[in-house]
Amino acid sequence: MKSKSTRLAALALCLLASGGALAAWPEQPIRVLMPFPPGGTVDVVTRLACAEASAILGKPLVLDYKAGAAGIIATEAAARSPGDGYTIVIATPNHTINPALRKQLPYNTEADFVPVSLIATVPELLIAHPSAPFDDMAGFLRYAKANPGKLNYSSAGIGTLPHVTMEALLRRAGVKVAHVAYKGAAPALTDLLAGVVQLKYDTYATSSQLISAGKVKVLATAGRKRLEQLPGVPTVAESGFPGYEGYLWIGALAPRGTPPEAVRALSAALAKGVQAPKVLDRLRADGVEVGASTPEEFGRLIAAELKFWAKLVAEAGITAAD
Repeated sequence: MKSKSTRLAALALCLLASGGALAAWPEQPIRVLMPFPPGGTVDVVTRLACAEASAILGKPLVLDYKAGAAGIIATEAAARSPGDGYTIVIATPNHTINPALRKQLPYNTEADFVPVSLIATVPELLIAHPSAPFDDMAGFLRYAKANPGKLNYSSAGIGTLPHVTMEALLRRAGVKVAHVAYKGAAPALTDLLAGVVQLKYDTYATSSQLISAGKVKVLATAGRKRLEQLPGVPTVAESGFPGYEGYLWIGALAPRGTPPEAVRALSAALAKGVQAPKVLDRLRADGVEVGASTPEEFGRLIAAELKFWAKLVAEAGITAAD
């Protein structure tokens, strides 16, 4: 029986070889709008997947960085781009969180985009500066309760996944820790390393070497199960918060009107690219779970998360003005 990746690759080749308006597609490079600065997990995973997809499609997928505003800048640029098959935007949970935080967006989260593919999912890690006076989740919560106002945490920006998931945890735990927003994960991590902030939600991909070097310590992981690379570190759920999860997903969207044939070919190329042996080995070593999907599957995930985040943000009282 053929694997899913093999079937997807065959689909891409068939689509590219078929007749019709897109018979010669792609005839030029494909722009990949990136909502975050270079260096973070989203950038690393996207670069690996796009490098392989470029070889499959025969034209480069070129990253165009438009960081800031919790992904809105890049997403708006995509919404305003022609649906000709030569622009995609990388999406994360920000895409489904933003509508819950902001009454008005410069685009329609669902109507202005076509789902292309989910690429990967990544469990978050709660990390702390080595000088923090606690080494695990229980110690962190005890200290936070006994020392209100003395701790802060960084995130890639207001409304990003680390912000929302951290606030959900803090409210559930009944403690207050100040939020310091940055324009991207890389600068947020830099200030954690400098001791400007004490806590951050990160991923194993960007913090593994720092953990090994003792430059940060891990309090808990936010996946459904313990991370293979950190078997001794409990999950947040195990630490007294059953059902709690924090996952970063990475996917691709195309502007409304993008021809279905181009969407299918892009989806298949990204799916095959992310499952190339050298990419798969690298991602697994970095604690990344490959999550390639069909456009329809990705669309269902987006629809479900829009409802989930709207409920969570309302209950947690999170606003874009935090």
